[in-house]
Amino acid sequence: MIVDRIFYTLTRRWLLFLNLAIAFYVGLPILAPVLMHAGLTGPANIIYRVYSPMCHQLASRSFFLFGEQPAYPRAIAGGNLRSIEEYMTDIPEFANASPDPAQWSTFMIPARVFRGNEQMGYKMALCQRDIGIYLSMLIGGLIYAVVRRRGPVRPMPFWLFVVIGLGPIALDGFSQLFSQMFVGMGIEPLMRLFPLRESTPFFRVLTGAIMGLSIVWLIYPRLDEQFKVTADDIQRRMRAQQAASETQTAD
Repeated sequence: MIVDRIFYTLTRRWLLFLNLAIAFYVGLPILAPVLMHAGLTGPANIIYRVYSPMCHQLASRSFFLFGEQPAYPRAIAGGNLRSIEEYMTDIPEFANASPDPAQWSTFMIPARVFRGNEQMGYKMALCQRDIGIYLSMLIGGLIYAVVRRRGPVRPMPFWLFVVIGLGPIALDGFSQLFSQMFVGMGIEPLMRLFPLRESTPFFRVLTGAIMGLSIVWLIYPRLDEQFKVTADDIQRRMRAQQAASETQTAD
């Protein structure tokens, strides 16, 4: 009975627990620069290490807190923010890195290792695109909690998820990936097809947010339907067990 009650609560409150889990998952990377700024480097470094397998954590593709700017993109990305190349000469981690965007391989490891300083602030433990994905999933989950009260929500068709959810993020991400890869390989025809480019913080967050909201629309209505069925099954089993227990007590 106790196990059934636990699972019944989980199936009835699945959205609350999932929203809390996502809030925790996206909250820790935002907490990391706060801890660094407060001088608590030990706990902050644990967060960076834990999230490292899940994200590249490149400094040029991450948000920073407590510094001169919220982000430091590559110069090739354009925009009004000062590029990370303008700071590289004063950062020990970038001592052997080339500011030339074509020399991407010399930049990757230093950009991953560098976590910030007093001038630039400290980076989050998830990149801009991942922050956009998980924050939008949290916001979408909260919106879904309100919308579903009006009745069942029709889930997003999978083909639409591929077009809207995956399309923009794939176009933005793979175009820059291929451009950097083909430049490194020196393949002229492919370099002309995929000219060297770097996405901006805006497009990283935008494409991530579109994907995160699309995931909520695609999956949450289906989860809701399945959990309702499971909760009803558990409730019927609990009632049957209670009735059997009462019958035995009466005998």
